[in-house]
Amino acid sequence: MHKSILPLILLLASSLFSAEMTAVDVVRRADQLMRGKSSITEMTMTIVKPEWSREVGIKSWAKGEKQALIMITAPARDKGTTFLLRDKEVWNWVPSIERVVKIPPSMMMQSWMGSDFTNDDLVKESSIIKDYTHSFAGDSTIDGRACWKLELIPIEDAAVVWGKVWVWIDKVDFLQLYVEYFDEDAILINRMIMSDIKKMGGRLLPCKMEMIPADKQGHKTVMVYTAAQFDIPIQDSFFSEQNMKKVR
Repeated sequence: MHKSILPLILLLASSLFSAEMTAVDVVRRADQLMRGKSSITEMTMTIVKPEWSREVGIKSWAKGEKQALIMITAPARDKGTTFLLRDKEVWNWVPSIERVVKIPPSMMMQSWMGSDFTNDDLVKESSIIKDYTHSFAGDSTIDGRACWKLELIPIEDAAVVWGKVWVWIDKVDFLQLYVEYFDEDAILINRMIMSDIKKMGGRLLPCKMEMIPADKQGHKTVMVYTAAQFDIPIQDSFFSEQNMKKVR
């Protein structure tokens, strides 16, 4: 086959396949791309304020949607602090006081480590698949990539804070590139921008995420992935309160 014809055939095949997908199929595929069956990731989080900025090192282990363990690796004063998600319950191990503290649902939307991310963002207590209805809301182009714009509306009685979420997902590689979060009064609260697309852990990913509050000038949190592994075996017993205190 002539080399110049192959990309056209692949694009056509992708378009035909995508045309058969529902909105929830698109969101699920984008979510699975970032999550995998399991993952081990390392990242740097930079919290930017008008007066100062600080950097936090993070390592995380995750399995499915219900199990995750997040460890702070830097700075020294926070090193060893861990967060555990297991079946929608969340714990925090604080080495300085040698205590495990259970995080109540009322605190899930509070700032995580002083960043513009919330406890819920980091441990994924709410499900982008199960807690929302999904619909196509148009097409757009982001950084030269054709994207679907999708509207997510929470189902009745879902334990989520957002009144609406708009998500832009690349039509070819199913990369989530941009998100807008609205409250119940349809007021924009946060924007998340994903960029720096490259191969990591054997898959193409946006390796940089910026969470930007809409009403706080000069505030943002930048998360950069530095290493990732996907679909590697992790025992369920790894996600335990005992392991929170000794994981490295």
